[in-house]
Amino acid sequence: MAISTSRPWLGSYAEGVPHDIDAQTGSLADLVRESIEQYGDHVALEFFERTTSYAELGEQIDRAAEGLRRLGVQKGDPVALVLPNCPQHIVAFYAVLRLGAIVVEHNPLYTPRELRHQFEDHGARVVVAWDKVVETIQAFPADVAVDAIVSVDVTRAMPWRTRALLRLPVAKARASRTALTAKVRGTTPWRQLVASEPIDARVMGPEASDVALIQYTSGTTGSPKGATLTHANLGANAAQARAWVPEIERGSAVVYAVLPMFHAYGLTLCLTFAMSMGARLVLFPRFDPDLVLKVVRKRPPTFLPAVPPIYERLTAAAAAQGVPLRGIRIAISGAMPLSPEVVAPWEAATGGTLVEGYGLSECSPVLMANPVAANRRAGTVGLPLPSTEARVVDPDSPQSEVAPGAEGELLVRGPQVFSGYWKKPEETEAVFVPATDGGADWFRTGDIVAIDDDGFVRVVDRIKELIITGGFNVAPSEVEEAVRSHPDVEDCAVVGLPDDRSGEQVVAVVVLRSGAVLDEAAIRAHARAGLTAYKVPKRVIAVDDLPRSLIGKVLRREVRNRLLSA
Repeated sequence: MAISTSRPWLGSYAEGVPHDIDAQTGSLADLVRESIEQYGDHVALEFFERTTSYAELGEQIDRAAEGLRRLGVQKGDPVALVLPNCPQHIVAFYAVLRLGAIVVEHNPLYTPRELRHQFEDHGARVVVAWDKVVETIQAFPADVAVDAIVSVDVTRAMPWRTRALLRLPVAKARASRTALTAKVRGTTPWRQLVASEPIDARVMGPEASDVALIQYTSGTTGSPKGATLTHANLGANAAQARAWVPEIERGSAVVYAVLPMFHAYGLTLCLTFAMSMGARLVLFPRFDPDLVLKVVRKRPPTFLPAVPPIYERLTAAAAAQGVPLRGIRIAISGAMPLSPEVVAPWEAATGGTLVEGYGLSECSPVLMANPVAANRRAGTVGLPLPSTEARVVDPDSPQSEVAPGAEGELLVRGPQVFSGYWKKPEETEAVFVPATDGGADWFRTGDIVAIDDDGFVRVVDRIKELIITGGFNVAPSEVEEAVRSHPDVEDCAVVGLPDDRSGEQVVAVVVLRSGAVLDEAAIRAHARAGLTAYKVPKRVIAVDDLPRSLIGKVLRREVRNRLLSA
């Protein structure tokens, strides 16, 4: 069947949403600079009630950029960020980009093994890190060369009253202080970095085509790799998000950053979209319903990106505490299916709209969203964003489209789609299908979908065996390696099973060594030593054998099907 160039979803767009966005000619450094110039006296950041104006943010970015330049950072160098949500994270992100260097985002809760794996891959020699994880980085072996570490004390961005409370001899306060900061020697303190002179305006910045970010993902094959996203990719996704919600006005929006900004979803909708809107970005180092509702009482968000469990917990907590949620106009959910049981009470409580979207790290990450309008369709991930093309093909023959409405693999292309994985040309080639119409090549999402007559996309299944739990990607092979190293385990297969709260539950199916007896708690504890908490199997199930292919490869899909059948 010939490749279709039509976009049936355009007729379902909400009023005021354009079919296409303008090509991105500037960088993310230009994007934030425009907001600084237009909204200098507006609040850019709020953190525990302490505010930073756009003018102050711009000055801090320029000073941090000069500090990083003096540490040796040059255009094209990867710079690692290992930070929670905090004002220093935004400043560091844009300071790195101001130099034309490349941001590499990391989960600060990763184990030493997980962090080392990524550092070995990207090779960053300068790191900006939460002081709680600096010693982990300093303990890397000599073959992981790090020349300079900038140590960030998150509490220094808080109001003095909050910092004083954390010093009080109260158990709860001490625990909070311990969780937020640690003193580390042998580093450059963040306050020293931002005490530098502002960077010389003549220092050339990046171009739109330069790589801005390496975002680690398990991709479509299950092994973690760095997706390289350009300034144009990320800028386009921010522009697409702005186009999708034309009712949100620049310079007056309030956006809550309850999603971690080291994650692609939180990075785009909080870090780039919000800054491009001249919005007030309220930062939360972690999701805490009580902390969020404390801010809601004073200033509810205009726009709240999150995941279903967050909406569910906020709705319940607000009802229990008698906190009105009216005024939260638009909420967009991603990373896992959004059920009507979450939407109905949320919309009743807020009077606003909660819609589901869809994306992948390789796509900056947002590809689709339901219209913020009455025609939004439950059970679907919505419509492709402006300037985004999609088609559904036979996964075994990706040049052949399936019949309209039939199920097949989703292929996409658009300005937000990446060009490849960091230093992995073979893996890059495997996820693209050459175009036959002279346009850009098509990216294989690895998801089985169906597109209805109105253009709404319904995700049916995943070809890839990646597990998505709580909005985070888990590579089965990584968990299997950790479980298999337990002395009682002979072999292991890790799969994801449906879970109402987290989307999927990580489950390890093991074959025990002769004479061993299953000790689920011991195996989970063993895995926890080398894995972040969300990757640790929630259940461990013992079986006599695992299904295998003719060449001996464990068939994870068959393992999952057996568990579902049981």
